[in-house]
Amino acid sequence: MRISVSSDMAEPVARLLVEELRRRGHEVREHGALRSGDDPQWAVCSEAAARDVAEGTSDQAVVCCWTGTGASVAANKVPGVRAALCTDAGTAEGARRWNDANVLALSLRLTSAPVLTEILDAWFAAEPSQDPEDVQNVARVGRLDVARKVS
Repeated sequence: MRISVSSDMAEPVARLLVEELRRRGHEVREHGALRSGDDPQWAVCSEAAARDVAEGTSDQAVVCCWTGTGASVAANKVPGVRAALCTDAGTAEGARRWNDANVLALSLRLTSAPVLTEILDAWFAAEPSQDPEDVQNVARVGRLDVARKVS
């Protein structure tokens, strides 16, 4: 899988994230503080990773900042992106299952190495729900992107 990763700081957990994704066999595209010469501002690098997903150059993305909130807000402004801020495995699993999230947002402050592994395990093990209600909700969110463009 092609995964874009952004971080506004080259914190150890951000570097570990990139290493872990590569260890799992994913092709990783780095943004922000993880890529020499790139703009490390959370809004800029999170948008870049999210655009990779929206444009199809990446299958998914992981965006990081100190709290994870700014990274998720910026990513969610990109049409077609459903970013979820996850601080534990249960939230990551639910975000993939019920929300068909395609961008994982992480807090550099809260995510330890063991928690990172648990979150990634849950994220990659989960499949989007085929329940009609869940599919309908995800489709409705997609229509919000279209409504935003028209406004």
